[in-house]
Amino acid sequence: MRGAEVGRRIGVGLMYGLWKPRVLGAWRVPASGPVIFAVNHSHNIDGPMVMGVAPRPTHFLIKKEAFVGPLDPFLLGIGQLKVDRSTADRAAITQALGVLENGGVLGIFPEGTRGEGDFAALRAGLAYFAVRSGAPIVPVAVLGSSDRPGRLIKALPPLRSRVDVVFGDPYEAGDGSGRRTRKALDEATERIQKQLTAHLENARRLTGRQDTLE
Repeated sequence: MRGAEVGRRIGVGLMYGLWKPRVLGAWRVPASGPVIFAVNHSHNIDGPMVMGVAPRPTHFLIKKEAFVGPLDPFLLGIGQLKVDRSTADRAAITQALGVLENGGVLGIFPEGTRGEGDFAALRAGLAYFAVRSGAPIVPVAVLGSSDRPGRLIKALPPLRSRVDVVFGDPYEAGDGSGRRTRKALDEATERIQKQLTAHLENARRLTGRQDTLE
């Protein structure tokens, strides 16, 4: 937990130094207890941006390919979780559940990889963690600018451009039955997708952005 707090402080400095974050709805994040952030993923800065602007330290599940060279000990040191997406990574699952059992915040990109960032296709991992732990999900929409003049690095917003981060209302993914069957997880995934899509549409209206890449 201390490592994640250090990561949050580093994220604050980097994100506010390089871009102009505008944060909406941070007050909706529960002040204590386990929480899962479900974040759309269209930019490489999505994770660091949420880490920097969220009101609580966040432990993100991050693909193992990102843990290269000096980034490996750095990411582990700031409380981030390495996951092998090619298999059912038991170690990562145990660590993620441990974060929630200890009342922490787990960050997940439910689409599984960087893409359109529109929550169009979700993996079952988010539903599994939510149903298994009982932790509420807080949808997070990161709306930035990655295709305008001034962009120096592909898939990154231009430096000093505005990036909006919109936190939604927390909600429970389960149906109250406590079931963890494949059917129950599929049904939970469907409910989650509707909630996340609705949040993204609302975030676009609030910020005046029509697309995550606008």
